[in-house]
Amino acid sequence: MKKTSKKSAFLMLFSILFILYFGNLVYNIPSTINVTKQLNELNITKNQIIKITPKNTNYVNYDNANSIKGYAKLFGIIPIKEVTINFNRDRKVYVGGHSIGVKLYTEGILVVGFSDIETQYGKKQSPAVLANIQIGDMIVEVNNKRIRNIKELSDIIINSNGKPLTLKVKRKEKYFETTIEPILNKNNQYKLGVWVRDSTSGIGTLTFIDPKLKKFAALGHPINDIDTGQMLNVRDGNIYKAKIIDIEKGEKGKPGELRGAFSEEDVVGKLTKNTLCGIYGEIKDVNDLIIPNSRLYYIANKDEVKEGAAKILVQVDDSVKEYNIIIEKVNKQNSPNAKSMVIRISDKTLIEKTGGIVQGMSGSPIIQDDKVVGAVTHVFINRPDMGYAIYAEWMYNELNDEF
Repeated sequence: MKKTSKKSAFLMLFSILFILYFGNLVYNIPSTINVTKQLNELNITKNQIIKITPKNTNYVNYDNANSIKGYAKLFGIIPIKEVTINFNRDRKVYVGGHSIGVKLYTEGILVVGFSDIETQYGKKQSPAVLANIQIGDMIVEVNNKRIRNIKELSDIIINSNGKPLTLKVKRKEKYFETTIEPILNKNNQYKLGVWVRDSTSGIGTLTFIDPKLKKFAALGHPINDIDTGQMLNVRDGNIYKAKIIDIEKGEKGKPGELRGAFSEEDVVGKLTKNTLCGIYGEIKDVNDLIIPNSRLYYIANKDEVKEGAAKILVQVDDSVKEYNIIIEKVNKQNSPNAKSMVIRISDKTLIEKTGGIVQGMSGSPIIQDDKVVGAVTHVFINRPDMGYAIYAEWMYNELNDEF
């Protein structure tokens, strides 16, 4: 009995350890594998337990492919996870650091608030509330007609004569329809009792441009609505040349700000994507955005980033300059996240000018060992000289629509 009991305990312990070990292996397999050479079989563990192979075995030549689907296989035999294999053979970019103006038009009309309606008979509850509309919802259609801006929505409401309207609404990633009845206010205008927004604009920093793809990456984090905190879906938008006109220094408990200005005549690129890793789009003319005497840098793999000295490129006056920083901590990540590393501004000149990291500096590229390793994303509220940065690899992967 004792031998049997010991054997059972050993087998149970072995099973638990194997499950933990196997689970750790699966957890550490990234969803996206970036390769810079011809694909055959990719070993992503030193002991070759996990191998990456193409999903479609008919592939012979990958020279013209940007990305393909593959499997992570246990011992190269048992599929355990589907992955995307990106062929980033020549990840060379021109770095940014200069301020840009950004204007984004949303996919639909974003709901940011409600109000009761003052009628000649007194106040009535917001029809939008009664129609189950919520803050953060996106109105995309009215009576089966696509709505692009607030004016189009307003015209339909004014001309409704109080007749019920059918709204198609996007809430997070799901769509639904609801019926709403406009109310005549005391000024004889039909209203829905809802506050909405169809665009946003501001100042940010360009991270890099790929001269072959003629695309740009900026910010390192998404553009969120100021009232709802919701990430905005892009219908259209542009980036512009911008100038820094003032700097509000950052202090403990009070983030600073780069204040800039731009003209809508100075368009340098078209905004096409707003993602967790920043904003992306197409460039009209690469030469409009290349810093004088600039050169191409490689994008570092996230595994190449290490703690220690680095440099940040940022524009706080008339030109882009390099400033010293320290990468204090590198976080292990298997999926995109804007908090890949903790950085500290060590350059006295920059601290004197800005107090550290300030709003408008998001997207400033970070150089280490002659490669682009990341971009600034956030500042610590109580430590303006410290903040977060995202891996440049995460940002580069968003450049190509197939990634």
